[in-house]
Amino acid sequence: MNLFDVYSLFDVTPVRARGCRIWDDAGQEYLDLYGGHAVISIGHSHPHYVQALTEQLGRIGFYSNSVRNPLQEELASRIGKISGYGDYSLFLDNSGAESNENALKLASFHTGRDRVIAFHKSFHGRTSGAVAVTDNPAIVSPFNAVHKVSFCDLNDAESVEKELAKGGVAAVIVEGIQGCGGINLPTDEFMQALRTLCTKYGAVLVLDEVQSGYGRTGRFFAHQWNGIRPDIITMGKGIANGFPCGGILISPEFKATKGMLGTTFGGNYLAMAAALAVLDVIEDEKLIDNAYAVGSYLKEQLSGKPRLADVRGRGLMLGLEFGEDIAPIRRKLLFEKHIFTGVAGKNMIRLLAPLCLSMDDAKTFITSFEEVLNEA
Repeated sequence: MNLFDVYSLFDVTPVRARGCRIWDDAGQEYLDLYGGHAVISIGHSHPHYVQALTEQLGRIGFYSNSVRNPLQEELASRIGKISGYGDYSLFLDNSGAESNENALKLASFHTGRDRVIAFHKSFHGRTSGAVAVTDNPAIVSPFNAVHKVSFCDLNDAESVEKELAKGGVAAVIVEGIQGCGGINLPTDEFMQALRTLCTKYGAVLVLDEVQSGYGRTGRFFAHQWNGIRPDIITMGKGIANGFPCGGILISPEFKATKGMLGTTFGGNYLAMAAALAVLDVIEDEKLIDNAYAVGSYLKEQLSGKPRLADVRGRGLMLGLEFGEDIAPIRRKLLFEKHIFTGVAGKNMIRLLAPLCLSMDDAKTFITSFEEVLNEA
């Protein structure tokens, strides 16, 4: 049997990783500035993380949500404290896509409505049970099912109000920073307007922090730079450093009823051990502060480089925009400089390094990047 061939793959086979370094089956070392789509938050194979998972597996690895799991309660308490959302509730699932699906279901239950407003170039997961909310041409997504989705321009509050005024809107969903769509930042004024408009029209404001959250931008959630509090916050990716895990934070305005939401694997013992270990390392090693400091340095040093049209983002969520196809540049970075990067569209290199990226590693990237740009 062959694999279903839907991914474009580089001919690199990783066999070992530690921190921000990866080694392939030929012994070649690489600097990882992408972290597997932002899932590696505390670095590869962190000793505390490995120990926590190993010890938990030796006790109990998995059991269903029909019994009490104290690790879930501990995680809820700790996320509440570190995020500043201690009065919200936590529902655990398996991924960012499932988190967004559950958020939109919950919004519909809460409002009795079925319309959703999202934004051009957004991406909120590839699910059909609730909605595959994206009009990003780079993402193959035929589903906008169950919910009826209207797309507005990011940072255009007037267009959002026009859609809300038509009625029937259950939720407005927006990313803290657009990821797949090209590291586009919502302005403070726009996010504050969304908060006001959702309250005015009785719609649920959902903040998708799957990629932009968990300390990546220098605050626990990216929207905290904008000075707002949404009704639901969705999480995934870096929450468990690559172990499948996701969740949503839910405002006290929502009343839980038995059977409202469900999941088979969500909140299992291994996922909880992984998520708790991630919080241990984030706090002990001050990785949120590190992400902001190293990311700010990268942004400052890269801005204005030849051939670069723009550098945007916050913390360790950065987009390097070119006026040309970046595929040759990215291949040189990987195969000549041995540095992993990501992509958003055809003209943007996306950097989503582990939050433990050091200044020395940032300088290594800058030097290598300059050398690649200076080549003919």
